[in-house]
Amino acid sequence: MKILLATGNKNKIKEIKKILNIKNIDVLSIKDGIEIPDVIEDGNTFEENSKKKALEIAKFTNMITIADDSGLCVKALDGKPGIYSARYSGEHATDEENNKKLIQDLKGIENRKAKFVCVITLAKPTGETYSFKGEMFGEIIDEPRGKEGFGYDPYFYIPKYKKTTAEMPDKKNEISHRALAIKLLKEKLSEILK
Repeated sequence: MKILLATGNKNKIKEIKKILNIKNIDVLSIKDGIEIPDVIEDGNTFEENSKKKALEIAKFTNMITIADDSGLCVKALDGKPGIYSARYSGEHATDEENNKKLIQDLKGIENRKAKFVCVITLAKPTGETYSFKGEMFGEIIDEPRGKEGFGYDPYFYIPKYKKTTAEMPDKKNEISHRALAIKLLKEKLSEILK
């Protein structure tokens, strides 16, 4: 059985493959030479974007497809950057630029509570979709810590572990928003693939 990961983000491909890791399922991506169309993520929620991406690419490739939409939601910023996390400081922003804007926007704000949200959608070329949501809670710190991970990881601090997600890559793959969403998908996968 082959399942396609609908993302061009090499970090996400690596992370999802590591977490998904299911016997007898070959997880493919653009790294395997499969071309996928650019999908305009114009939904208002993580779920809308995740579903749209999975469905369009499943129909285009005629393969069962998994897509995710994820981001950082900061309480004091009314949930921003949210669905705009990857382009918080502009359309083709780097992680560094997005983090710089985040820290600037939080200047002088004491409440640093935040969460990472991930919605994973599995879509069949026939049009059926199944979505699963995971959340990971923490807070934003001013100085980056850790060299692993990507995106906002160096600034996302989890008090329980006294570390940022960039300081604990193996643990992150167990407790992250993406890991929780994938775990829910894995629990239903044999039922979905019948």
